[in-house]
Amino acid sequence: MRNKRDVYLDNRPWEEALEGLLKHLEEKGSLVPAEREEIAAEESLGRVTAEPIFAFNSSPHYNASAMDGIAVDSAITFGASDATPKKIQLGDKAQIVDTGDPIPAACDAVIMIEDVHFVEEDVFEITSAAAPWQHVRAIGEDVVATEMILPANHKIRPMDIGGILAGGVGRIKVHPKPKVALLPTGTELVQPGTDLKPGDIVEYNTRVFGSLVQTWGGEPLRWPITIDNWEKLKQSIMEAVEKADIVVINAGSSAGREDFTAELVRQLGTVLTHGAAIKPGKPVILGEINGKPVIGIPGYPVSAYLAMELFVRPIIYKKLGSVAPKPVAAEAIISRKMPSPMGVEEFIRVKMGQVGEKFVATPISRGAGVIMSLVRADGMLRVPRLSEGYRAGDNVKVELMRPLEEIRQTTVIIGSHDMALDVLANHLRRKFPEASLSSANVGSLGGLSALKRGECHCAGTHLLDEETGGYNVNYVQRLLGDRPAVLVNLVYRQQGLMVAKGNPMNIQGLEDLAREGVRFINRQRGAGTRILLDYRLNQLNIDPDSIYGYNREEYTHMAVAAAVASGAADAGLGILAAAKALDLDFVPVVEERYDLCIPGEYWDTPYIKRLLEVISTTEFKQQVEVLGGYDLRDCGGVMYRQGI
Repeated sequence: MRNKRDVYLDNRPWEEALEGLLKHLEEKGSLVPAEREEIAAEESLGRVTAEPIFAFNSSPHYNASAMDGIAVDSAITFGASDATPKKIQLGDKAQIVDTGDPIPAACDAVIMIEDVHFVEEDVFEITSAAAPWQHVRAIGEDVVATEMILPANHKIRPMDIGGILAGGVGRIKVHPKPKVALLPTGTELVQPGTDLKPGDIVEYNTRVFGSLVQTWGGEPLRWPITIDNWEKLKQSIMEAVEKADIVVINAGSSAGREDFTAELVRQLGTVLTHGAAIKPGKPVILGEINGKPVIGIPGYPVSAYLAMELFVRPIIYKKLGSVAPKPVAAEAIISRKMPSPMGVEEFIRVKMGQVGEKFVATPISRGAGVIMSLVRADGMLRVPRLSEGYRAGDNVKVELMRPLEEIRQTTVIIGSHDMALDVLANHLRRKFPEASLSSANVGSLGGLSALKRGECHCAGTHLLDEETGGYNVNYVQRLLGDRPAVLVNLVYRQQGLMVAKGNPMNIQGLEDLAREGVRFINRQRGAGTRILLDYRLNQLNIDPDSIYGYNREEYTHMAVAAAVASGAADAGLGILAAAKALDLDFVPVVEERYDLCIPGEYWDTPYIKRLLEVISTTEFKQQVEVLGGYDLRDCGGVMYRQGI
C-alpha cells in the first residue's frame, strides 16, 4: 500500500496537453493504424478503409434497358411524327424488353411501352423518333471496372456498401478497431444491480465509456473493478497495456492518498500531463506505457465524460486514420449570469429552446458528479480560459447534443419545480413525437423574470400573495405590467414538511423547526415554497435565524426529499408527491395552486397548443394523481387573463 500524495504537475490548456500527447505518440509510432484487417464488404458499415477500393467489374456490365418497352435500332425510327406515324414490325431490330434486360446486339435505343401503339400482334406504331442510346444504361454507367470506388481512410456508409458490391468487390481491407481497455478503480465501486449500502457507488462510468468508444469506431474492453490497492492496480494496468491499444483508467487520477494512477504510470512509463486547465475534469493524466497511450480520468461522471471526449476520442480517430468530426454548434443567448473562474476552460451543460427568433440556453447543474445533467442537456457551452464568464443575455456558441430541429420543437418552461412537469414531458413526447419539453428549475420568481426577458414559452409559478392569500395574479400584474398573459392551472398540491419514516423527531408543524436539534433544509430564494415558508413563519412569529439549516438551499422538491431521506436533514418543506416518491412521512401545511403563466404572444402557437391538449387528456391526469398529493379540479382551466 502506498500513501504518498501526488501533486499536479501542471495546469496546461487542454489543447496544449492533447497536442503534446499526440506528438509524443507519433514519435513512438503509436498512432499508425495497426495491420490491416480483411472483412466482408456487406459487414463493413462504420469501418474505415485501409486502402483504396477499386471496381473489379463494371456496373452494369452489359448494355441494359432502363425501361419496359421495345428495344430498337434507332435508325429505323427516323421520320416518325404525329403527322407521319411510323409502323415497325417486331424482329431483330425491334424486340420487346423489360427493365434490366440486355439490349439486343442490333439495337441501340429503347422506346417506352407507353409511347407505342400496337396495330397488329407484331406491328406497332410510333409518333416520334428514338434518339440513339435513349433509355439505355450503357456498360459502366454506374461503375467502370478499375475505377476507384472509395479512397483510403474513408468511413463506410450504407450507400458505400452498395457501391462496393456493385463494383464486384466482396471483401475489403479496413483498419482494425482500436482496442480500448477500460479500467474502473475504487474500493467503493459495485456492479449495477447490487443491493446498495452506504458508501457504495454503482460502477456505470465504463459502460458509458464503452458506448462512446463504439460510437467512435473503437472496440471497448471492460476490465473488472480494481480496488484501491497499489499492486492490484499495477497488475491491471500492465495486463491492459499488453492486450489493448489504448488504456483508460477511471478514478484515482487526483491527489488523494489512494490516488495511485499518476505515480504508477510514471513508474511504468511516462506522464506527459497531470492536470489540465478544464472544469470539470482538471485532474486528468495523459501518459504512455510501452508505446501505448494511457489516460487517467477522474471518477466523477461529468468530468470523466469530458475527458473521454477531449482526449480519448482524438486518439481513436488518429489510429483509424481519420479526423474526429467537429460538433454541430448553434448561436444562442444565455438566460442568466454565468460567472466562471479565470484560468480554466469551463464546460457548462445547458437546456435549449427556440423562443421567438432566438435560441435560448439555460445552464443546468454544474456539478461534476451529476450524470443527469448530461442526460438532460441539449448542448455544451464553453467558457474560455481567459474569460470570467457570461452576463445574462450574452450571445454564446453552444455545441449541440441533440438535433437542432428537435430543439426548435421544444417548449421551454422556466420556473418552479413540480413533478407533474415530468409527467407532462413524457405524455407530450408520446402524443407528439416531434416535440419535447425543457424545464429549468429556478423558482417561481426566477421563472416570471425569465418570461419577462423573453427566454421561455411559459413559467411555472405558485406564488402566494401575503395580502390577499391568493396565488400568482398579483405577481403577474406586478412583474409583467400590461403585457398580455394567461394563467392556466396545472394542479393544486399539498405542501408540507417532509420528515423521515416514522417521524422520529416528532415534528408536528412549522413551529417545531425552531426546536433545538432539528435540522432543516430550505428551498432557494425566489422559490414559491420559500416565499410560503417565510409567510407562515411571519404569521407564527418565528425568527428564521432560530431555524438550524434555514440558509441551506436546494433547487427542487426531490433534492429536499433526498436530503431528508439520506439523514442529512430532519425536515424540509415540499410537496407530498416528493415525500411519497422517497417513502417519507408528511406533515401537511397548506394546499397551494400551481399555474403556468403563458405570455400572449405564445398563446396560439404549437408550443402551447400541444401542452394544453396533453393537459386535457385523461391519461395525463390519472398519472399525476397517482403521484399523490394533487388535485386536478381546475387542470387546464384559465385562472386569469390580461390583455387577451
